[in-house]
Amino acid sequence: MIIRRATLQDMEGINRLLRQVLMVHHNGRPDLFKTDVKKYTDAELAQIIADDMTPIFVGVEDEAPEGEILGYAFCVFQQHINNNILTDVKTLYIDDLCVDENKRGKHIGQQLYEYVLDFAKEQQCYNVTLNVWSCNDAAMKFYEKCGLVPQKVGMEKIL
Repeated sequence: MIIRRATLQDMEGINRLLRQVLMVHHNGRPDLFKTDVKKYTDAELAQIIADDMTPIFVGVEDEAPEGEILGYAFCVFQQHINNNILTDVKTLYIDDLCVDENKRGKHIGQQLYEYVLDFAKEQQCYNVTLNVWSCNDAAMKFYEKCGLVPQKVGMEKIL
């Protein structure tokens, strides 16, 4: 597997995986997540791909531009400059990490995560953060196995 920055040619494969992620969330929380929709329009996804502040990394079968996308990691640089209470540390936030549901168990997610960690270190980030829905038990276990620990907890009361 090769891991590289996403290009516009990867949009179809990325959209396929985004639909898989949506269904995991919809199945876990149908009260919050719709079904049969796209997270981003093609124009929005193209803009994210082009923006150096929101790098997307894809794991592909081979170096060919049409190589099958096995997984991706959407990332966002975050930094709170001159904030009253937060320090100015530079964070790489993993907005979304997905491995094709038919390719799981082959350490693709681990490789993507380690690639993101190395990238964050190269970019002189202080930390890497992410959010995970508590209904996604498999993702929770994966991230714990990767060594992540809770930073904060979101809570709710449905009325």
